[in-house]
Amino acid sequence: MAPSKLRLRQSEHPASSDAHHLARDKIQSLLQLAGISLDGQQPWDLQVHDARLYERVLSQGTLGLGEAYMDGWWDCQCLDQFVFRALRAGLRERVGVSAYEAWLALRGVVANLQSKARASIVGEHHYDLGNQLYRCMLDSHMTYTCGYWRTAEDLEHAQQDKLDLVCRKLDLQAGQRVLDIGCGWGSFAEFAARRYGAEVVGITISQEQAELAQRRCADLPVEIRLADYRTLDESFDHVVSLGMFEHVGWKNYRTYMQVVRRCLSDHGLFLLHTIGSNQSGVHGDPWMDKYIFPNGDLPSIAQIGKAIEPDWVMEDWHNFGADYDRTLMAWHANFEQHWEQLAVDYDLRFQRMWRYYLLSCAGAFRARKNQLWQIVLSKHGVHGGYRSLR
Repeated sequence: MAPSKLRLRQSEHPASSDAHHLARDKIQSLLQLAGISLDGQQPWDLQVHDARLYERVLSQGTLGLGEAYMDGWWDCQCLDQFVFRALRAGLRERVGVSAYEAWLALRGVVANLQSKARASIVGEHHYDLGNQLYRCMLDSHMTYTCGYWRTAEDLEHAQQDKLDLVCRKLDLQAGQRVLDIGCGWGSFAEFAARRYGAEVVGITISQEQAELAQRRCADLPVEIRLADYRTLDESFDHVVSLGMFEHVGWKNYRTYMQVVRRCLSDHGLFLLHTIGSNQSGVHGDPWMDKYIFPNGDLPSIAQIGKAIEPDWVMEDWHNFGADYDRTLMAWHANFEQHWEQLAVDYDLRFQRMWRYYLLSCAGAFRARKNQLWQIVLSKHGVHGGYRSLR
C-alpha cells in the first residue's frame, strides 16, 4: 500500500518573539557541543528553512526533529553524519524527555504492546508497504537484516556471508529441520535449503512477505506460514530468528524464549540475531515508533539475560553492530538510486521519511548507540564446548 499524498509544508516567516530567539540560542549552543552549526558550511550542518523548528525540537524531542524534516523545515547534506555527531555528543539526553516520550514510557509499562492480538500491526504498517520498495532497496535475495562485512566489498556479498555465517554457527547439516522465526521474504530459508540441504519452516506476520517467500521457495523443502510465534509447538533440530526479536517486546521476552525451548531438540542450537540497546527500556524512539516500527522495542543485554535464565546456556555472543552502519548506507544508496521508479507509488514526504529512517539509523549505529548481536544458545550446553565462528 502506498502512503497518502501529502505535500511538504512551505517555509514561513521566522517568529520574532523572545521565546523563538531563546529557543534558537539554546539549539545553537547544544549543536556547538557536537561541532554542528545552523546554516553552516560543513556537510553535517543544519540548513533551516522554517524558524519554528527550534521550539518544535525543544518541546517534542526526536519526534519533532523527525517530523520537521518530513515537513521540509530543515535539511542536511549528510544526515547520517549529523545524527552520528549529535548522538556521540549526548545531545538527546540534554534536550530532555518530551511529554510524548513520557507517555510512551507509561504505555510501555502498563500495556503489552506486542500481544498476540496486536502482533500484526507492524507487519501491516511496515512490511506490507509494498514488495517493490524492498526489491529496490535490498540485495537480490531481499535480506532485511544487517550484512556481515568482514571480507565483503558490496551488499550482495555481505548478506550472503551473513547467511552463511548463521548456517556455520549452527553447524547445519543436510536433512536437518530448521525453524526460522520472522522469515521475511525467505532469504535464509532459501539459502539454508539450497546451499545446505536443510528443511525449513519459516513464519512471518506479513502477508506480503509470506506470499513472495512461498513463490521463491516453491521448489525447495521449505514451508512458509503466516503465523505468530506463540502458536508453535513442534520439534526442530535448530531455530533461528534474524531481525524479528525487536518486535517481541520486553513483556514477552520470557514467553518467546519458552516457545523456542519447547520447539528445539535437546541437542540443537538457537541463533538469535537482533539489534540491541546499551540500556534497558520499555519503548522505542518516539519518531521510529510512530512512523517506521510501531511498538518496536530494542532489548538490552540485561533483558535478554533475564529472559534466558535459567533455561539456556549462552554459547556465544557476537557483536558486529558497526556493520549495520555500512548496511544501512547501502540500502539508502539503493533507495535513492531507484527513487524515480518508486515515485510512481510514493510521494515526496514518504521519500523524506524513508531517507530519515535509513540515515538516522546509520548514524546511531556509527555512534555505537545501537548494537547488532548474534547470540547462540543451547538447552544443556554443547558437549566439549562450542567453537565460536567469526
